[in-house]
Amino acid sequence: MRDDNTRNTIIFFVCAALLLLVYQVFVIDPQSRRQAEERARQAPAAATASAAGPAAPAVPQAVTRDAAVTASPRVPIATPYLKGSLSLRGARIDDLYLLMHRQTLAKDSPPVELFRPEGTQYAWFADTGWTGANVPGLPGPQTVWTLAEGSTLAPGQPVTLTYSNGQGLTFTRIIAVDDKYMFTVTDTVANTSGQPVTLAPYGSVQRQGVPPTAGRNGVVHEGGMGWLEKRRPLKYAKWQKDGSSPTYTAQGGWIGITDHYWLAAMIPAQNQQIQGQYRLTRAPGVNVLDANFVGQAQAIAPGRQITISTHVFAGAKNAPILRDYQDKLKAAHLDEAIDWGMLWFLTRPVYDFLSWLYGHVGNFGVAILILTVVVRLIFFPLANKQYEAMTKMKKVQPAMTELREKYKNDPQKQQQELLALYQKEKVNPLAGCLPIFLQIPVFFALFKVLQLAIDMRHAPFVGYIKDLSAPDPTTIFNLFGLIPWDPGTLPMIGSLFAYGTPPGFLHIGVLPILYGFTTWLTTSMNPPAPDPIQQRIFQLMPILFTFILAQFAIGLLVYYTWSNILTVAQQYVIMRRFKVDNPIDQIIRRLQGKPKEAG
Repeated sequence: MRDDNTRNTIIFFVCAALLLLVYQVFVIDPQSRRQAEERARQAPAAATASAAGPAAPAVPQAVTRDAAVTASPRVPIATPYLKGSLSLRGARIDDLYLLMHRQTLAKDSPPVELFRPEGTQYAWFADTGWTGANVPGLPGPQTVWTLAEGSTLAPGQPVTLTYSNGQGLTFTRIIAVDDKYMFTVTDTVANTSGQPVTLAPYGSVQRQGVPPTAGRNGVVHEGGMGWLEKRRPLKYAKWQKDGSSPTYTAQGGWIGITDHYWLAAMIPAQNQQIQGQYRLTRAPGVNVLDANFVGQAQAIAPGRQITISTHVFAGAKNAPILRDYQDKLKAAHLDEAIDWGMLWFLTRPVYDFLSWLYGHVGNFGVAILILTVVVRLIFFPLANKQYEAMTKMKKVQPAMTELREKYKNDPQKQQQELLALYQKEKVNPLAGCLPIFLQIPVFFALFKVLQLAIDMRHAPFVGYIKDLSAPDPTTIFNLFGLIPWDPGTLPMIGSLFAYGTPPGFLHIGVLPILYGFTTWLTTSMNPPAPDPIQQRIFQLMPILFTFILAQFAIGLLVYYTWSNILTVAQQYVIMRRFKVDNPIDQIIRRLQGKPKEAG
């Protein structure tokens, strides 16, 4: 039968998607993380570096962060958005905190750490310099530069560093920073050696080991990211598994490393041709990930000098800030550092509208509620047709069941009678399908937006919801928030919440339960499937979705739960109008002690 085949097809695709999602969340992701950690622990000796790029790093034994910072002379960095220091050894930007973002919700929480010096665990830093074949005395990681001018790197207060190699080459580096996240490194090489030399500029963002928390979000890209003629993403796991990438040739562009919310990127002069690469160097006990570019080699005649400028972005992936830099520097697609996804044409405007709402209402949770209402209003006519069609199907369900039973041994006659019933009652079994398919792209776009929106990080909503980007903090193991303890610290079950096991497997809080209940209401208002097994599948789906979504950010659950409530209200009004019994009225009658069939 036509309607049965359609329903079976939908059920097949829904179940297949659910099985794939469950398998990805509970099997593939934990297994990939464990394998990545094992590879990092057992990494062999360092591999050979690309001849075109900067020298391969040599990773020293890990030391504490404080020890690494005090081991070299430094210049303080102080801006409204950043604090840290610049190392005179290597002239690197390797000590950086983001003042606008805290590590936790605690009032005394330190700011988010972005960069940390080489030699520490999970070192992350930006490096610029010169490379050249058979040119001795080029400054490198161990070169100590001289602070020639300035004392603190701040907006409007650049610092000047110098170094002479004693063989006729003098290097001058002027580093400036703006009031947000952009550094400008201007390098000059003066040749007084009496012999021509050929040098090429390079820039590198290097990460020595990847923290276990990086790359865990399967929805938002984390790893290598750049725009070299086109978008060039490379996930952490693939990078460490497959090794160095090919070399990409481009005019300008940018290349770097990104986490969920943070980005470090090199932006060369946009008028120069470069070669970019994601390089992997295996050192004892650690994988070194290096996103670098090498510019065109330039000959410097005796008595002449050359100057090259490179911009270094180090900060939060805030879309308006990235777009502002993109326009000012003419850096193509810099805002592509934000993973807009395949549905970027929907994700971008939805993200911008949500940010606009947040800027006006001042509460990100309220902005999510308003966005949900706006989306529902846009799709109201389509949704109304969908719910009306489903309500009509539910209304004729008893007659359909009777016909199926009456003509169960004569499928052809059964089909004829069903078609006659559809014509008589003006019911189209497929009328509810098209609106669903039209809404799916928007559904996924909203899902993506609420995963990547940095404004949702540490954003409070109401009551116990203090961070919309974190899972619901309540759970049955703390009596839904009444007992102030972390289930991960509990004996016997603590290991179930540890890293490497299915996240959120037992973490079912207040809002996930409310989401599950409202999802059950929406499915209960739909016409039942003709097959008992299909009915059981639809009954179990709200439970399955509850367990799956419980591990996601609570901001997502705010959206889905509120969307369910609006759906239930719309369906309830339509069902009352068509005089079709619905689960809400059934619940009310049961609470009142009335019979189920009562009208």
